This record gives sequence, structure tokens and C-alpha cells, in this order.
Amino acid sequence: MTYAELFYEIKGKFMGADVSDIKEHLAFQFNIEDEEAGGAFYVEVKDGTLFVEPYEYYDRDAMFICAPDVLMQIADGKMDPIAAFTEKKLRVEGNIEKALRLKEIIEMKQNAKSEKSVARKAADKVVEKVVKTVAKKAAEKK
Repeated sequence: MTYAELFYEIKGKFMGADVSDIKEHLAFQFNIEDEEAGGAFYVEVKDGTLFVEPYEYYDRDAMFICAPDVLMQIADGKMDPIAAFTEKKLRVEGNIEKALRLKEIIEMKQNAKSEKSVARKAADKVVEKVVKTVAKKAAEKK
């Protein structure tokens, strides 16, 4: 996997998180340690909007350093960032209090994903009912 592929996959995992309730400014830089996919990008919450960009962020609150697979697991919600830090799979530099907010952003994305799934299932049920009703009325006309 190249850096560009990793970045766009990770960006997709973060985008969609509803961070409108976060009123403070948060800026995290991620340094990915890998021969092929290595590089830096940042995640920023500013004025309740989430930004994920492929650049270094010099005025960051915290920097996370890890391998690509660790970051993917964290972004997917499969690995707790605090556990990754404890297991020395993730290094953190900077403001630890603000670094802990990363977990909150990931949970917001997971919640948004769950809400979409619930909404999609509800919409599927409505469509199913409509199809059954139409099929029933068509059968009655015959």
C-alpha cells in the first residue's frame, strides 16, 4: 500500500464523524512509520468541522506515531488507542489530555456509521412494505 492509498482510506474512515459538538480546536498529526506507506497527515477539528489533510501540522496539540496496520485498526474501532499506547504500538507526543480526544472522534464516526445503518434498515423495511402492497394490489386486479 502506498502513502496515498493509506491516506485516502484513513480519510474515509474519519470523515463523516459528527464533531459539531466539539467546540475547542483540536489538531493531531499522524506520522506513519512504514517503508511504502510512510508519511504524515493531520486531523483537525475547527469550529465544529472535521478536516483530514495530507500535510504536517506544526501547531498541533498531539502527534501519534504508529505503523499503518495499527492506525487502520484504531480508525476502524477495532483497537482502542489507549490500549495501543499501553501496548507500545502507538507513541504519543504533545498534550496527552487533548490526545485522548482522538477516541471521542473515532466513537463519533462509529456512531454516525451505526445511525446510517439503522436508517438504511428502516428505509429498506419501508420499501419492502411498499413493494408488497403494490404486488398485492396488482394481484387483486387480476
